[in-house]
Amino acid sequence: MIVNADSAQIYRDLRVLSAAPTGEELRQTEHRLYGVQDGALPCSAADWAAIARGEIADVHASGRMPILVGGTGLYLRTLLDGIAPVPAIDPDVRSRVRETLIDENRAKLSKLDPEAAARLNPGDTARTSRALEVILSTGRTLKEWQQERRGGIANDVDLRPIILLPPRKWLYARCDERFAHMIEQGAVTEVEALLARKLNPNLPVMRAIGVAELSAYLLGSTTLDEAVAAGQRATRRYAKRQYTWFAHQPPADWPRFQEPLDIDRLAEALALLQPHR
Repeated sequence: MIVNADSAQIYRDLRVLSAAPTGEELRQTEHRLYGVQDGALPCSAADWAAIARGEIADVHASGRMPILVGGTGLYLRTLLDGIAPVPAIDPDVRSRVRETLIDENRAKLSKLDPEAAARLNPGDTARTSRALEVILSTGRTLKEWQQERRGGIANDVDLRPIILLPPRKWLYARCDERFAHMIEQGAVTEVEALLARKLNPNLPVMRAIGVAELSAYLLGSTTLDEAVAAGQRATRRYAKRQYTWFAHQPPADWPRFQEPLDIDRLAEALALLQPHR
């Protein structure tokens, strides 16, 4: 039983651009949490973890093994380690913070939470706003809240992890091939349908790789070839960040498979799957 742990594949609006399972793959084995969320409704890591916990429990109850597949590290970390129990932010506080210029927010954060201000990039508006609204609304820093994680399942399951880190040259070539294949499979039509919905551009579904690039083509500001090249670059850049995260963030004793992900090497990869606590 395969359970999706990819933040793009959860949206039904992105079946092509997220490389969701094909009809043939769906016939071979049951897949869960693919294409279950409407793009107009954002799905946070906490939202996904709550849904995934239920799906995993259901699969276990049926006597089967859930296999989590996907590269959204924050989703997996939230599921395994839990999430900080930060209370709901006072709407008035959030409104004031979000309407204030970044320089003013940083100055206030430097006084209230100097550690966060020093750690955050000066241009990171979203994280600066989040850190400031948390301490203004709750009286505690975000770091203090994050030290109290709840809801993780890592200690309740027999976890057998494997991290796939194929050679970068091989990976980047696959990224380029995949984006070109998406164009052949109807990615342009998929983005056209998204634009027709006139969704908030800040929604995760509208910020998925390929949406902005193909939107530029559909709106007449670039050619299709230029849009494809831009989409391929964005994919490679994301893969680079993702590669770095999975190389360093998970526990050091989680096995890393660093060979090309070819079918004839499947047995080598599966041999690394050992119980982990």
